[in-house]
Amino acid sequence: MRPGRGSRPRTRQRPAHEDAVTALVIAVDRGRYRCLVRHSRRRQVAVTAMRARELGRKGVVVGDTVGLVGDVSGEPDALARVVRVEPRTSVLRRTADDTDDVERVIVANAEQLVVVTALADPEPRTGMIDRCLVAARDAGMDALLCLTKADLADPAGLLEIYGPLGVPHVVTRRGEDPAALRALLKDRMSVLVGHSGVGKSTLVNALVPQADRAVGHVNAVTGRGRHTSSSALALELPDGGWIIDTPGVRSFGLAHIPPEELIFGFPDLVEGSTACPPQCSHLDERCALDAWVTEGRSSPQRLESFRRFLTNRDETAD
Repeated sequence: MRPGRGSRPRTRQRPAHEDAVTALVIAVDRGRYRCLVRHSRRRQVAVTAMRARELGRKGVVVGDTVGLVGDVSGEPDALARVVRVEPRTSVLRRTADDTDDVERVIVANAEQLVVVTALADPEPRTGMIDRCLVAARDAGMDALLCLTKADLADPAGLLEIYGPLGVPHVVTRRGEDPAALRALLKDRMSVLVGHSGVGKSTLVNALVPQADRAVGHVNAVTGRGRHTSSSALALELPDGGWIIDTPGVRSFGLAHIPPEELIFGFPDLVEGSTACPPQCSHLDERCALDAWVTEGRSSPQRLESFRRFLTNRDETAD
């Protein structure tokens, strides 16, 4: 036996951490996790934590329920450790684009994906809406379409496309209280996703007055908004429930969803695809979806959007 070495054999068994305190991850910043610990029914504190080594490569994201050990007092210099991540009920993912095979988990455990789209300034992009709807289905989340800036443009055009899909929607106007949206968020964990400049931070400030999220403006030349939120942040709603504000995105890749499953993200096209020949690519003249749209069963915009996804996948494979 070497000097200074004990006789106890090494073990790979990890500590159980049965005394770990349950917490909700509300923000992530450069390897530090802001977690909310509820000490009693009326008292909860925000605790800063770091990942424990035993977690390995397991990721921790906003919305995760975790186990903490260490100093969970919430004092300024206190630091706890995340030793456990509880099983997730949902995971919202995206890739940088349709050619990127690296998944990025946006949030965990959200029940509802709120697709925030401005009716003007910037102009609405149906491709982005469709991508979010597909991502919500893949994550097992409900979808809600939130149309902002209705004081600048009529929502009728978008509602004509998405109304028949049965996707719940709410329309907001600048300067007005978003009461209808607040009612649909109550007692749920919801994540807001959308392009920069569509008004997510404005909505958050109206829903949670103490949030004080920075509000940006749309570039008059490019028509694009400036990123005002640099990371996801979970905020508790005064009337119950949570919203997770996410940074504005300019792309929402779906490379993590197998091409053969994309059709299920377009429920208005699924029945029409049953008349397609075996192993139909949905990109040539044999596809039955053209007739389906001609019969008025779905919109040309939706079929074009679906085929654009498939074309992107074909380009990836080449």
